[in-house]
Amino acid sequence: MKRRITSLLALSLFALAAVAIAPPPVAAGQDDFPVTVKADNGKVRLDAQPERIVSLSPTATEMLFAVGAGDQVEAVDDQSDYPAGVPTTDLSGFEPNPEAIAGYDPDLVVATDDAVADALNRVDVPVIVFDAPARLKGAYVQIRQLGKATGHSEEATEVVTEMKDEITSLLDQVPDRDAPPTAYWELDDQYFSVTSKTFIGQVLSLAGLANIADEADDQSDYPQLSSEYIVDSDPDYIFLADTECCAQSPETVADRPGWGDLVAVQNDGVVALNDDVASRWGPRVVELFQIIVEATTT
Repeated sequence: MKRRITSLLALSLFALAAVAIAPPPVAAGQDDFPVTVKADNGKVRLDAQPERIVSLSPTATEMLFAVGAGDQVEAVDDQSDYPAGVPTTDLSGFEPNPEAIAGYDPDLVVATDDAVADALNRVDVPVIVFDAPARLKGAYVQIRQLGKATGHSEEATEVVTEMKDEITSLLDQVPDRDAPPTAYWELDDQYFSVTSKTFIGQVLSLAGLANIADEADDQSDYPQLSSEYIVDSDPDYIFLADTECCAQSPETVADRPGWGDLVAVQNDGVVALNDDVASRWGPRVVELFQIIVEATTT
């Protein structure tokens, strides 16, 4: 009997030891690895779920935290400030420094251009590049791909579904009009704007607005308009995406030479936006769309 008890005890201790040294199970809802994601820089293979992610894109940072990968984010660039408490550093997404990025020992880097991809790929650091999409569909794709890359596909699908549902609900509030109201989107106080070929341009179109930048004599999707052109167009609405960068407001717009008589100024149609919400194509685009719809339908 003693030998049997001893044997059972030994087997129990062996089982406990095996559990102790076994790798932790993959959390529910996480993807099996390796996975391959599609990005603007091509197909990117990840052999294991990343645990030390560096984000060089404020939009990507918001997407990563939205899909539940926040605990895997080691560092973010100096412009990433949402959600509260993100690990902001002095890393630059505009002028990425491969050595500084590599110093965080990342197993995944997310960026908005491929300038840093080649350098990091040479030291076996996978890089996912996502530039600003031209349509909402592109934003949904990026969210899903980041979910897949980080082991959170299910959560990413839930985020996209919720975004679509909320936008559909807001679309129901957009009235049918005989003629669409006109709008001017201001990126900065030098009158740079966006056409309907851009992500923001599509948001304006969904809200039932006609974009005055579409008729500008400029080959760029981000044309620089003149003050005279804007005044002549006399938009019904002016959306200021430069309230923080350039200290613009309905009051400063009204004080511009020739702008005081614009329909948008006279009818309280100058809408001050949060620069970040107005420039990022992550989950908070729903918030932006809600602001635009409410401003143009009430």
